[in-house]
Amino acid sequence: MTEDGLTATTGPGRTPPTDPGRHLTSPTTRSALRIQHQLLSSAREYLRGHGFTELLPPIIGPVTDPGARGSKQVDIDFYGHRYKLMTSAILYKQASLLAFDKIFCIAPNVRLEPLETAGTSRHLAEFHQLDVEVAGADRDEAVQLVEDLVVHTVAATVRELPKDFAELGRDVGAFTELLKGSFGRMRHSEAVAELRGAGHPQSPDAELDWAGEALLSSRRDRPLFVTDYPKGSRGFYDRECPEQPGLLRNFDLLAPEGYGELCSGSQRTNDYADIVTRMRETGENPQKYRWYLDLVREGVPASAGFGIGVERLTRYVAGLDAVWQASAFPKLAGVVSP
Repeated sequence: MTEDGLTATTGPGRTPPTDPGRHLTSPTTRSALRIQHQLLSSAREYLRGHGFTELLPPIIGPVTDPGARGSKQVDIDFYGHRYKLMTSAILYKQASLLAFDKIFCIAPNVRLEPLETAGTSRHLAEFHQLDVEVAGADRDEAVQLVEDLVVHTVAATVRELPKDFAELGRDVGAFTELLKGSFGRMRHSEAVAELRGAGHPQSPDAELDWAGEALLSSRRDRPLFVTDYPKGSRGFYDRECPEQPGLLRNFDLLAPEGYGELCSGSQRTNDYADIVTRMRETGENPQKYRWYLDLVREGVPASAGFGIGVERLTRYVAGLDAVWQASAFPKLAGVVSP
């Protein structure tokens, strides 16, 4: 057994520890969690300094984001009503703009991921997102905010925690291009063409699959935005591009070095008829979303926003083998753990 509570045959990054005491006292865990703490502190500092209000998001509700690919939602009994554990705060972020124009939250999420994700090094069944929403913003403004926020948080963390990066053996020179604030840009169609050219069979009508994201990521030394996903590949709340029907005003942010997706976001649609139509097109029952649709009918602001995976960002910045190493009490698909 190693200091992280792993068996010698599995090795770091492969299997989460069965002994939480060994995991929590590991120097690797402590350095990773200090880096995570600094990333969140810096993010809060940046967002508050730019006029954002932090809210506490709900953990349960009558509905949650239907757009989590491949994962199952968790039902609970809420006084005789079937409620959901949140897979994403997206609907509540839009509603919150009725109170404030610029909001953010550190949101817990639960998704019962497919069993095969236990070996991807990138998925947790319980995780957190740094969720941000801005009234009146468009997709490009959200992309710029993500870039500025990531540059600020990584720069502050590198500056404040040199000993922890040294403990983890993470060369901060890996962030040279990131800290220049010049992230790459690529449309979904261009990403599909590159992946197919590399021999990866990526569908042009679907989100980039996990292997495709990792391949694109491994070919770059700076973060990359992938934009303009095809309609039908994402949830009903992503705005369709009026100049290019069939494409959505959305984006993902991929980390370099093969770490894959860190963030997803979009410009939102706030048109009642459009949302109902999109719900039906994606097989959703509008009646389930009555509270949300009532707010939209009354007038929810147009907006754009995003969610950054806290554990994924920590994994990338800390240079960890797997995302579970960025959680104090990791939960992986099919792995029974505290």
